[in-house]
Amino acid sequence: MTIQIGEKVPNITLQVMSEKGPEAVNTDDLLLGKKVVLFAVPGAFTPGCSMTHLPGFVVHADTIKAKGVDAIICTSVNDAFVMGAWGKAQNADEIIMLADGVAEFAQAMGLAQDLTAVKFGVRSQRYAMIIENGIVKTLGIDAKGVDQSSAETVLSLL
Repeated sequence: MTIQIGEKVPNITLQVMSEKGPEAVNTDDLLLGKKVVLFAVPGAFTPGCSMTHLPGFVVHADTIKAKGVDAIICTSVNDAFVMGAWGKAQNADEIIMLADGVAEFAQAMGLAQDLTAVKFGVRSQRYAMIIENGIVKTLGIDAKGVDQSSAETVLSLL
């Protein structure tokens, strides 16, 4: 079942790329006691994600943080090496690139999608949420396009 507004984000151990290589991080450590914008994409380096979704958050990162947001997190069902490389390629220095390598987070959130028919495997749906102290305050899920989960939409909700 899809996570709902008012529910706590599950505590899952994922990875980020550090200078030493992949590093484990728990979602509770990233979310508790903070106001966070978290958005998810179906795949790093894919056209919509690389040309529209992530770039919007890169461009608006300072404005989003000026609205009291402590962190901006991008998650995808990719490994930490891919997420780290994608973040560098997109100049996403202000965004935590969170690797959900085996779709554990996407599934725990009820926001996984099975794209096996097109040979992509299980991926995350495209969405964005505002989270306060680990609790979902807003949730926008896109079936197509990037209207509900764009940086501009998130900014309008802050």
